[in-house]
Amino acid sequence: MTIETGREAAHAAHGGLREDIARCVHCGFCLQSCPTYLQLGKETDSPRGRIALIDAITSGRALPTPALLSHLDLCLQCRACETACPSGVAFGRIMETARATTIERRTAPLAWRLRAVALRAVLPSPARTAAAMGLLRAWRRSPMRAALRRSGVLAALPRPLRDADASLPEMPPASFVPPPQPAGLERAVAMLTGCVMPHMYPRTHAAAVRVLNRLGYRVVFPEGETCCGALSLHAGDRRTARDLARRNIDAFLDAGVEAVIVDSAGCGSTMKEYADLLARDAAYAEKAARLSAMTRDVLEFAAAHDLPPMRRIARTVTYQDSCHLVHAQRVREAPRALLRAIPGVELRELAAPDRCCGSAGIYNIVQREMSLRLLDDKMDDVAGTGATFIGTANPGCMMQLEQGARRRRIDARVVHVIELLDEALAPEPRRNGASP
Repeated sequence: MTIETGREAAHAAHGGLREDIARCVHCGFCLQSCPTYLQLGKETDSPRGRIALIDAITSGRALPTPALLSHLDLCLQCRACETACPSGVAFGRIMETARATTIERRTAPLAWRLRAVALRAVLPSPARTAAAMGLLRAWRRSPMRAALRRSGVLAALPRPLRDADASLPEMPPASFVPPPQPAGLERAVAMLTGCVMPHMYPRTHAAAVRVLNRLGYRVVFPEGETCCGALSLHAGDRRTARDLARRNIDAFLDAGVEAVIVDSAGCGSTMKEYADLLARDAAYAEKAARLSAMTRDVLEFAAAHDLPPMRRIARTVTYQDSCHLVHAQRVREAPRALLRAIPGVELRELAAPDRCCGSAGIYNIVQREMSLRLLDDKMDDVAGTGATFIGTANPGCMMQLEQGARRRRIDARVVHVIELLDEALAPEPRRNGASP
């Protein structure tokens, strides 16, 4: 057997799309879960409206004009509609297929094609990703940037550049380096390093490794593992996403571990769906299914274990569900169970914890206005809790929430939940004069 290519693969994918679309009965249960519909009140910016548009385009009843495609582009792909849908409509897969088909048929707007090309040029190469992140780190920490902001020069730049600059988090001084593993740990798990996380949030990776060690696992970082492919897949570049998936499958299955742990919700969601992404690849379908079955979010994995004794840490925490953890992976209770298990932590729930914060990969750059509207609503919700810590489970959410706290001058620190668990599991700090 050979890998399906060309017309056969296109026909199979198109047939699958028709089946997915046919599951939608237009009941409207999705409407009140859709962030863009709640903001705009327009049927074309709701899940069932977008499905109708995709149906019209793929059946030839409508042309993929820029005006029509703008409604697809405004979709966050948060998949909240999947949680609300009583018919099990795979909206995420429908949207990914629609975007990919538009790119592959060369009917996509220039902006769509440029995004796919830019992501393809950087993310598959760890060296190019590290170089790009190094430039961002230098820029973010540069005195020149501060001077340009004060002088107003940055405000005069084209809007995409201004938006990208405003979205930058506080870049750490160094990227993540896998630490030496403690001796005597017989059980082993592998962990995805990924593309963005090790450079922007190395502290989260380090915390995840320490927690896994305390649960009794040696953590392996296989040579050859790479970007999960989520950003390329969401941008419609299935070819690059599949190439990255194959590289990760080879790396992780050769590692000989019990599970593959991911501390980025968007990455974990994509890896759990590698089986779907490569279902028609005869060489990789079975291996993709195996890796998907082995993949666990770090919070999901930790919550399934008996936790060691923890020290008390006094924190008021509110938890923002990362969309691809709660709606795609259907992991809702595990982060909350971990927070409740930490002595001294008071969990204060948001009014709408599973509504998207507006990050959504690169959405906060390419759909800046809508992203900020959603972020403002989220920060209103956060402010109402009075919490001093905002917990979440995805780097994009962390960046977005940090930006929201800066914009609104809310005195709250944004953390991955695994960081709080790591702090609670750490030994008591030594007092002056105390014995080691």
